[in-house]
Amino acid sequence: MNEYVIRPIRADEWAKVKELRLAALRDPAAPVAFLETLEQGEAKPDEFWQERAAGGATGPGIRQFVAEGTDGEWAGTVSVLVEAAGTTDIFDGEIEQAQAHFVGVFVRPAQRGTGLTEALFAAALEWAWGLEEPVLARVRLFVHEQNARAGAFYRRFGFVPTGKVVPMPTDPSAKELEYVFPRPV
Repeated sequence: MNEYVIRPIRADEWAKVKELRLAALRDPAAPVAFLETLEQGEAKPDEFWQERAAGGATGPGIRQFVAEGTDGEWAGTVSVLVEAAGTTDIFDGEIEQAQAHFVGVFVRPAQRGTGLTEALFAAALEWAWGLEEPVLARVRLFVHEQNARAGAFYRRFGFVPTGKVVPMPTDPSAKELEYVFPRPV
């Protein structure tokens, strides 16, 4: 784990953002982990990736974190989206309180189980709790009902299921389960 630095991305790192996302979409768990296919990701122009990196690096309501190895390779990522009270989320649900939403969680298979995901989540939580405005009440994420490995990790880390279930936008017969991590008191 010590050979990795956990840090926010920089705006000029769009090519690495693209490479890591496409690696995530190639993962066998991708169909139950992401709301995008490999074909959709590969079809996006470089301008999309440039904008995504700029937003994830400096956007006021988003931050993307990566685990960077000493060789410069990115081994994992998580993005944090700030959801303002009174807005609508990606599932068309109303946001009732200011909160953060973890999305795009991915760690390369060779680094799974090494503590890298925990380190990424710790950095993302530190950023979320450190925001002065809005003060976030909780962090949430959604996990596909068939993604048992991810669900087990989230529970082990301290996320708890809320009981909220929403249909997966790409397959309404499948369900996404909400987990939350309340703000420490």
